[in-house]
Amino acid sequence: MTIEFPVTNNAFTRDILTVAQLNQAVGQLLERSIPALWVRGEISNFTQAASGHWYFTLKDSRASVRAVMFRSRASAVGFVPRAGDQVEIRARVSLYEPRGDYQLQADAMRRAGLGNLYEAFLRLKEQLASEGLFDPARKREPVRLPRAIGVITSLHAAALRDVLSALARRAPQVPVVIYPAPVQGADAAGRLAAQLRAANERAEVDTLLLVRGGGSIEDLWSFNDEDLAREVAASEIPVISGVGHETDFTIVDFVSDLRAPTPTAAAELACAPRSELLGQVMQAAQSMARGQQRRLERAAQRLDRAAAQLVSPAQRLEHQRERLNSLRFRLASAWSAPQGRRVARVNLLAQRLTHRVPDTGRAADRLAGAARQLGQAHARLLVQGRNRLAAATAQLRALDPGNTLARGYAIARDADGRIVRDAAGLSVGQPLHLRFAQGGAQVQVQETRKTRDEA
Repeated sequence: MTIEFPVTNNAFTRDILTVAQLNQAVGQLLERSIPALWVRGEISNFTQAASGHWYFTLKDSRASVRAVMFRSRASAVGFVPRAGDQVEIRARVSLYEPRGDYQLQADAMRRAGLGNLYEAFLRLKEQLASEGLFDPARKREPVRLPRAIGVITSLHAAALRDVLSALARRAPQVPVVIYPAPVQGADAAGRLAAQLRAANERAEVDTLLLVRGGGSIEDLWSFNDEDLAREVAASEIPVISGVGHETDFTIVDFVSDLRAPTPTAAAELACAPRSELLGQVMQAAQSMARGQQRRLERAAQRLDRAAAQLVSPAQRLEHQRERLNSLRFRLASAWSAPQGRRVARVNLLAQRLTHRVPDTGRAADRLAGAARQLGQAHARLLVQGRNRLAAATAQLRALDPGNTLARGYAIARDADGRIVRDAAGLSVGQPLHLRFAQGGAQVQVQETRKTRDEA
């Protein structure tokens, strides 16, 4: 590969540069001149920061270079490198300006010599992720108290012994069903998928563990098979994957309902520990015992109160005899007392009826007097009405303009029909209309006089 370094930054043409300006110009030159490229080397001084970023040195027998891989890129790698690992990284050359050191910004990482496998892993991962098979919303929580647990792995795998030991220690009461299949080799993925389908068809377990021990990427490649991944995603039974070590990631880990860092951890996630369940049962039993004791104590108190309220049959008969005598006396009183009250009430009503007989003579006198008063009031109202009418007629006649005109006066109006009240507003030659008591006349102003004295 031929790399050219065209110097086009005019910063180098200045007479004097600050250190910051120099580093900035060099950084720009590196980023523009060197394209992204793959670099192979050995990991050393690896540090994973709390932020998730990776800082490490990539070296070979003759040189070393610092490198950084930010969290967004590191999360897609699929494994966490360790010191001494041979890797290949795709990186861009940049300059860390505060220190003046050039470094590599890694965008991708794969194990050295496994580039094709790793690229196939990334392609399949991206494809299944785009189809939603990694979506957390479709994942299910494993049953906390399963009827039985299924284990899909090799009968000769150390992972099976680890899982059985963990389950025997953690939940010996839960049956374990083993679905044997090879975990490595050309036909391993197909047989693992077949056992997964068989477990779903038989429906005899509530949780499935898909496990194997650690190994290289070639050893774990069966768990990166697309068909197996789709079978895991389609499983009706929740699947917990426990493949390899904590830093190993496979496609099955991403599509399973729950990923465990190791086979033993997968067994621990499959069910609640027996000791915890026994503790819960013990607490429930103690709570039930306390509740039963409280109910017994309340029942005893009710029994004591009921016993205190018990009366002997002789006492009850005597009480009933006294009550019967009281009722007999009240019945006799109830018969005689209402009879006397009814007689007294009839006498009272007769007296009130006698006093309420109407006096027709007095009523006739009052009616005659009221008729006389009504006639007199009507006569007065007629006289008053006539007098008010005569007064109003006289007042109306006094205000009638015709009476004034009859005494020799006239009403003058200008051409617009307005009444002329002041001679000062007239002009010589102005036409006027005069109205008399009988008829009217059109006249023309010959002369105006401003005051009464001039007349």
